[in-house]
Amino acid sequence: MLCALNTYKDKRFLSIFFFGISSGFPWIMIGSVLSAWLKDDGLSRSAIGLFGVIFSAYSFNFLWSPLIDKLRPPFLGQRRGWILSMQAIVVALCIAMSQFTTQDNLFFIALVGLIIAIASATQDIAIDGYRIDTIDANDKDGMSAASSVATAGWWTGYGGLGALPFFLADMTAWSWPSIYLLLAAIMGVLMLATCLSSEPQIDREALLQEIQGTSSSGQSLKSWLYSTIVTPFAEFFNRNGVKLAASFLLFIFLFKIGEAFLGRMSIVFYKEVGFSNTDIATYSKLLNWWVTIVFSLLGGIVNIRFGIYRGLMVAGIAMAASNLLFAVIAQTGPSTSLLAITVIVDGFTGAWSTVAMVAFISLLCNRAFSATQYALMASLSVAGRTLVASSSGFFVDAMDGNWSLFFILTALMVIPSLGFLYSIRENIKKVEYS
Repeated sequence: MLCALNTYKDKRFLSIFFFGISSGFPWIMIGSVLSAWLKDDGLSRSAIGLFGVIFSAYSFNFLWSPLIDKLRPPFLGQRRGWILSMQAIVVALCIAMSQFTTQDNLFFIALVGLIIAIASATQDIAIDGYRIDTIDANDKDGMSAASSVATAGWWTGYGGLGALPFFLADMTAWSWPSIYLLLAAIMGVLMLATCLSSEPQIDREALLQEIQGTSSSGQSLKSWLYSTIVTPFAEFFNRNGVKLAASFLLFIFLFKIGEAFLGRMSIVFYKEVGFSNTDIATYSKLLNWWVTIVFSLLGGIVNIRFGIYRGLMVAGIAMAASNLLFAVIAQTGPSTSLLAITVIVDGFTGAWSTVAMVAFISLLCNRAFSATQYALMASLSVAGRTLVASSSGFFVDAMDGNWSLFFILTALMVIPSLGFLYSIRENIKKVEYS
């Protein structure tokens, strides 16, 4: 255990933590804050659920991820240059969002939200590549620790900073559009952290030459396009075999579908049950933030000590249990004590499962294409919450607002992924200890 704790002393983890914040923070802009804004302005559950389609950018970012591995910005290096550029775009878009109203500019709110999602998803490609490039390929413990630090950072951006808008909405005269100015300012501060971080040193061209057996210099356009777009995906399937590679991708897709359905409707549920914006900020954001940080770090230690497979299995079982607690709240009404218990359990499952999944996906990547291959698998991991879960509002409406039944169904959605996880357990262990 002491050895596992010592892993966290690496100074590089501070940059990984701040990049995690920058990765989680945009989900507030187009998730919680936007949902609360739309709900307060009278939009229906189905309409709010459909706004989740803008998150599809996170499901398709692997389509342009090869460019993030291949094209080098003229400043700050391969990874930090892309990260800073996307952060600047998000700042500008938040300022634009502050000028809109749902009565007159609903289309433009959706359009700007989509562009924020695209910029954020592109930033995530570079951030994930940065984390993988920073940790030595043979340092399995370091990869688990980096995954837990990144998860703690993500939840600091999503939960810790995400509480501020809800406090402001209740305690001040700030409108939801004006809150986007604050979100822009916070992202501006995160840009400074990007400038102060160190660029990982990876000779990606040498790694690519080793895989292809030829130098990339002097390539024709056709060869350049092939090595940029096709080779990263072909290498992943060739290295693992088509059947096993497809099994990995299917499990990654299935694992968090239940949680995705729950997450898309959570803010709407809290408001309909009767929780105030302050309750949401205190429990769903701040308490969840601290719980997630603690369990992220503990999850990293457990993965180091007991392995990724066990971490995923424990997290999956707990994930189903936490969804059932939301069903209890739907029956009892707005009890803050029960909400606190639910948030603690939900924070544990979210943190533990994310740390294990991030570490697992990171180990599957070849460093020659770290951003591209991670984006391919991570996009499947969020596909449930971005594509399938966009219909969650229709599900609740079809059940006549029966939230208890909805949450029970989200718990049942976890079961198929656990069965599939058990069936590929030996393959996961081989990847982990190879």
